[in-house]
Amino acid sequence: MSVIRVPSAKVALSTASVYPERTPDAFELAARLGYDGVEVMVGQDPVSQDVEVLQRLSDHYSMPVLAVHAPCLLVTQRVWGRDPWVKLQRARDAAERLGAQTVVVHPPFRWQRDYARDFEVGLARMRDETDVIFAVENMFPLRARGNEVVPYAPDWNPIDYDFPQVTLDLSHTAVSGSDAMEMASKLGDRLAHLHLADGVGTTNKDEHLVPGRGSQPCAQLLERLAGNGYGGLIVLEINTRKAVSRTERINDLTEALAFARLNFAAATKAT
Repeated sequence: MSVIRVPSAKVALSTASVYPERTPDAFELAARLGYDGVEVMVGQDPVSQDVEVLQRLSDHYSMPVLAVHAPCLLVTQRVWGRDPWVKLQRARDAAERLGAQTVVVHPPFRWQRDYARDFEVGLARMRDETDVIFAVENMFPLRARGNEVVPYAPDWNPIDYDFPQVTLDLSHTAVSGSDAMEMASKLGDRLAHLHLADGVGTTNKDEHLVPGRGSQPCAQLLERLAGNGYGGLIVLEINTRKAVSRTERINDLTEALAFARLNFAAATKAT
């Protein structure tokens, strides 16, 4: 006889998943729908940048901040200043004050030459100063007229570099045409953080679909991680900006959470 074992990994909602609604709405919806916590995407919303306000939201909704996503996007180049190391330091400080265990960070852009050159060494130095982990996220190349352009350095793919913790994003594996299961196997215990989303592999389009609506092996990966005793975070980072109503957005967020809960389980034989 087989029994179902559900490991203890928590399922969080990225505040980016409610856009164009705001950061406070993410806390409210995460609490209402039964998420275990939130990942704060630090962005142009002033609330996402304000640790004191975030703490009040966390307390009000009894919704812990489990991770902080540093402002690494093109549209957040001016958030928390222009120095990328200052951005990471402020993300680390925010995580420490909020009790979050993880800071998610993207590889540097190629034009950030000094930052890119010192990225591995600098992250190692920062790891020595805190219990917060820095999980470097897989990104993707861009393609145009048959040519591939890699806007990241040392690379869009962190697997072959000396990063002890990595974030695996399944929308990004769709864009890059990567084998998500193979990437997870190569990462092994370095896979510390999961951005759960889906995609169909449209060129240069980072879709962040509700898991199960694209071509990525979301269910298979969750089942494998459960079987391996994965203890990192599972973060639903989906795109609901095209939802025609708040009800549709809530339905998408509910479906995404149900998908994660149902598939993050491992069948074991009872003894």
